Amino acid sequence: MATKTQPTGDSVDGFLAALADDTKRADSERLIEMMRAATGEPPILWGSSIIGFGNRHYRYASGHEGNTALIGFSPRAAAVTLYLSLNFEDHSDALARLGKHRLGRGCLYVKRLSDVDESVLKSLIGSSVAAARAMSAPD
Repeated sequence: MATKTQPTGDSVDGFLAALADDTKRADSERLIEMMRAATGEPPILWGSSIIGFGNRHYRYASGHEGNTALIGFSPRAAAVTLYLSLNFEDHSDALARLGKHRLGRGCLYVKRLSDVDESVLKSLIGSSVAAARAMSAPD
């Protein structure tokens, strides 16, 4: 998530209700359950379309710093984008068992949750939250 993306205070329920695709809405509700369980944090709308959980401060060696969610996702038209704090190479075994997905830089794309093994996804979410908390810069 880019630094310019900040919590908006807008309603997550309102955002979900506006989703035209029933499967994306149901998948989003399930992801909210999983990410809330992994973080202990409520869902918050970041920007216009990202549902994030928690907050962490980061600082790169370059000096660039900002705030972002511990973990989040966005139900986009082509796929649900999960924003994870993982080195995907370190999780190749889990990704091989996950099911149908694509990877981007820091993103996992899933067309629908029925395409993946939910227990593997939960494990990846838990690993991502732990990694995000470990890399948070001290305030």
